[in-house]
Amino acid sequence: MMNTMLIPFALLVISNCFMTLAWYGHLKFLHGAPLWQAILFGWLIALLEYAFMIPATRLLAQDGWSVGQMKITQEVMTLLVFVPFMIYLFKQPFKLDYLWAGLCLLGCVYFVFRSQ
Repeated sequence: MMNTMLIPFALLVISNCFMTLAWYGHLKFLHGAPLWQAILFGWLIALLEYAFMIPATRLLAQDGWSVGQMKITQEVMTLLVFVPFMIYLFKQPFKLDYLWAGLCLLGCVYFVFRSQ
């Protein structure tokens, strides 16, 4: 089971890298560009995000995961990808509040998976 779980988790990480770049990359790379270019940039990258997200969710669904379990897992992955992205690409300082937010998400994971 552990080996089969690595594939969807890897796909989720890759997917979140693309989505974070699609949502926030235009602020770094297209700062002075017109809005339509930022939107096009975001949508082209989001297309790549979907190419990884859809197979990940299908694999998890085949393993019997509920939609709620997939969504909470996705949110944890988002935070795991976003915080380093924010720190290294945008040079934002790390705050302990991000750690507390992560712990809250772990609580969400606990509650969504505990009835299994």
